[in-house]
Amino acid sequence: MSGQAAILYLVKVLHCSETELCAQPEGFPVHKGDLVVIPTKYGKDLGRIIGEIRSQDGEEWSEIREILRPANEQDIQHYEENRIKEKEAFEICKKKIEKHRLDMKLVTTHYILDEPKILFFFTADARVDFRQLVKDLVSVFRTRIELRQIGVRDESRVLGGLGVCGRTY
Repeated sequence: MSGQAAILYLVKVLHCSETELCAQPEGFPVHKGDLVVIPTKYGKDLGRIIGEIRSQDGEEWSEIREILRPANEQDIQHYEENRIKEKEAFEICKKKIEKHRLDMKLVTTHYILDEPKILFFFTADARVDFRQLVKDLVSVFRTRIELRQIGVRDESRVLGGLGVCGRTY
């Protein structure tokens, strides 16, 4: 940015409810409620602008991402199509987990917006050897597969749980 303080926004990633701190690039305005495309730790994804924050509040964050662009109709349509495919992928993966008798609980599935990659999020009490499962899933979907172990708090956030205060995670 050119000499002035960056405008920072909190952006909620749609598929997992994680909150990212993002800087607005020059060239397009964003407003609360707008859908935007942002880089996440998994790849490019859709997020919703929660609101603007003061610059000093941004100093607490370890990483500030840059909003790539406003989401267009094609991005939104692709996201909606992926949501439908995610349900099917979830059921297929669940059956494969049972077939391999793995001690893990599948939590959710997510197709990355601009990449040929599927993420499968699961919980487990111990480390799980899922190499054969990945091979099975690659043979079915013919794309990159990532299995990510998450904690029970992450599971609650992804599935939309409520805190003890009654507010959503």
